[in-house]
Amino acid sequence: MPRELQIQVAPDVAANQELLQQHIAKLVQSNVSDIQHVSIVKRSIDARQRSVKINLKVAVYFTDEKFTEIKIDLPDYKNVTNAQEVIVIGAGPAGLFAALQLIELGLCPVLIERGKDVRGRRRDLKAINRDHIVDEDSNYCFGEGGAGTYSDGKLYTRSKKRGDVNRILELLVAYGASSDILVEAHPHIGTNKLPKIIQDIREKIIECGGKVLFETRVTDILVKNNEVYGVEIHTGEQLLAQKIILATGHSARDIFELLDRKKILIEAKPFALGVRAEHPQSLIDSIQYSCDFRGEFLPPAPYSIVKQVNGRGMYSFCMCPGGVIAPCATSPGEVVTNGWSPSKRDQETANSGIVVELKLEDFKPFAKFGALAGMEFQKAIEQKAWHLAGETQKVPAQRMVDFTQHKVSTSIPKTSYVPGTTSVELGQVFPGFLTQIMREGFVDFGKSMKGYLTNEAILHAPESRTSSPVRIPRDHESLEHLQIKGLYPCGEGAGYAGGIISAAIDGEKCALKAAESIAR
Repeated sequence: MPRELQIQVAPDVAANQELLQQHIAKLVQSNVSDIQHVSIVKRSIDARQRSVKINLKVAVYFTDEKFTEIKIDLPDYKNVTNAQEVIVIGAGPAGLFAALQLIELGLCPVLIERGKDVRGRRRDLKAINRDHIVDEDSNYCFGEGGAGTYSDGKLYTRSKKRGDVNRILELLVAYGASSDILVEAHPHIGTNKLPKIIQDIREKIIECGGKVLFETRVTDILVKNNEVYGVEIHTGEQLLAQKIILATGHSARDIFELLDRKKILIEAKPFALGVRAEHPQSLIDSIQYSCDFRGEFLPPAPYSIVKQVNGRGMYSFCMCPGGVIAPCATSPGEVVTNGWSPSKRDQETANSGIVVELKLEDFKPFAKFGALAGMEFQKAIEQKAWHLAGETQKVPAQRMVDFTQHKVSTSIPKTSYVPGTTSVELGQVFPGFLTQIMREGFVDFGKSMKGYLTNEAILHAPESRTSSPVRIPRDHESLEHLQIKGLYPCGEGAGYAGGIISAAIDGEKCALKAAESIAR
């Protein structure tokens, strides 16, 4: 058996196998020649002191022990061409991993996606950025792979209690992700690499006999005696199945409206909303690493910050080192921001959502919309931002210090947000209570991270799609909807996940429960 060690080393040592072996040999009082191989099991950065260190958990193989490179293989998927069908609505991580799990269990997934495949989506993303044209079915949120495909590919999750995180990570590696995601404390694939992985998953689903329907919008969920029996799609055709996994994501407003019209129980859910802040990456590096230049062995620095302001949490969300800000509207007449990073995180800017937690009481002005009150609150801010910025995909923007001082910025430098910005006093975009919390919060952020509060930082508004504004309630044990049998609300859109990994885990769980119900 290899010997496991927890060690802390300089960044250049962590990056070099030879130096690492020399360090370990000295640590265990052995000769370097006695060490055959060192495998890094876990890696994280400790930047709390002025001298940045790398924490490593390593497995040390000495010359009398056999080292074999571990290869992660795909599961033994069944051919399900003639198996019972289960409809899966939405080809984001929840839907894709639900489909894979169904195949493992001998059931045939019929995966329905309103948007295009990953290749087809690219043209529509270009149209948003270049021509300010929003396709309601194909954009940064809708299409194969869901919102995560072209918005970073972060794999870090705190949802350890929800399921087997390592299983999802290993599946991603088997489909082509770097094995580094099994090692890093905050794993990340990168929006340039994730589309190929998503495509390979889809091809495996089809190879095994599953069905994948792109550019197919679900317009009705067919229910009789409080039990599903299929769906109707935009062509008027009906697709029949006894089990439906509803994995449509946090922006599928038409699905929320459909459920509400059919009086299928849904609930308003609190979420968080704010701005996306962009700094020069070099500035974030200097703050986090306490140095003028991070050097070649440290990655672009991330940050995570949380404050309580007037009884509300204000925090960083989906922080993207070396990344860019993207336009994520899903309908004309609104603007929305999000961020992503390529795998190398090699862009000159860093961005993060900076958001404030909302409460159900904040939605009272929209009470007439019932369970959709939070969604209408969200829409109102996105539509106001669109109007204030010039009724294109430009977004309202303001320098950070100017925002805290109620000043309209006299100039906005070019940012990574391609459609462009319009100088706006952001207090016009948000309700007064939210504006005040953010103004005070940014001042507090600057006290904790010296240099963070600066007019070099540009705020883009709004960051509004942090999570679903609706929860679709389900039974804790069966995971079926509380009212409708055979309907499995799943993933972020239903209010049960918050990112690629937790959504994938929830997709697998719903598939398992659907299969158990069929077997009974």
